Amino acid sequence: MTDIPDGFVPHDRTSPLTAPWAPLYARRANQRYLLALEVRTAHTNSRGLVHGGLIAALADNAMGLSLGEMLAAEGRAPARGAITTSLSIDYLDRAEIGEWLVITTGFIHAGRRTAVTEALATVGDRTIARANATFAFS
Repeated sequence: MTDIPDGFVPHDRTSPLTAPWAPLYARRANQRYLLALEVRTAHTNSRGLVHGGLIAALADNAMGLSLGEMLAAEGRAPARGAITTSLSIDYLDRAEIGEWLVITTGFIHAGRRTAVTEALATVGDRTIARANATFAFS
């Protein structure tokens, strides 16, 4: 394993979906939740490249966690959380075994009933995917 990116610590918000991908790492910054992992064989497709489904799931996870952080900071966290109602992703480049994949997030709009978020998946200085999601508050 290579060096963990600066500021990242072991991710403590696992789920049945993400548990097999461990170890995952997280960093909180400016009401954002960033996720990272070192790409291993278990994260790849048959060609040895990071699987697009993994990127989509991690982006969705990071956007949802970031939304929760932002709403909590504003004192308006929904009673039961937020549900992803739409997710789109554009794959721009690839990641290979041994590279660090980092998911960063941002907000386009957070209203009373819905929020629109965005995420970038990067490897070093390369953006390999960008995602957008809409969440409904429950």
